[in-house]
Amino acid sequence: MNDTAESMTELLGSAARGLSGERACILETLAKHRMLLRHTVDGLSESDARRRPTASALTLAGILKHVEGVERGWTDFIRTGVVEGAETWADVAADPDAEREDFAVGPDDTCESLLARYAATAARTDELVTTVDLDVAHKLPPAPWFPGEAWWSARQALAHIVGETAQHSGHADIIRETIDGRRSMG
Repeated sequence: MNDTAESMTELLGSAARGLSGERACILETLAKHRMLLRHTVDGLSESDARRRPTASALTLAGILKHVEGVERGWTDFIRTGVVEGAETWADVAADPDAEREDFAVGPDDTCESLLARYAATAARTDELVTTVDLDVAHKLPPAPWFPGEAWWSARQALAHIVGETAQHSGHADIIRETIDGRRSMG
């Protein structure tokens, strides 16, 4: 077994300790995709973390910042019914570059600081998953990608976090492989 497989086995075993059913499934799936994303940025120089080696405008540091913000925003939604920054989502339809601000890294955004924020957010999310009523629902904020007056349950918001994390983990893997040939899996 390689280091990634051993890390994943250990992580998945501890992510849902004492839980079963869908809560365990949510925690294990999130843990797997978070680990893959963290593994992808592991060992990068700060300059490589900010590189754009593909046709995409994405960077590894920007992806890490975005995924942390998405997870934090949607867990806030589960708790309060509000997603910080959602008031600008309607602008994305008018300006396709508006969403890219979520991926912009500042001079103080180091890999270490981004990973620390991500770990803190992940810990809060994991705690929430163990206690939240998965059926509690809130009205979604207006956005071009949500139909009309839609509502999401905690379960749906958590599924969205899993999807975002998995999707961007894949993006990160392509970028890392382009930078230095390293892949998360295989």
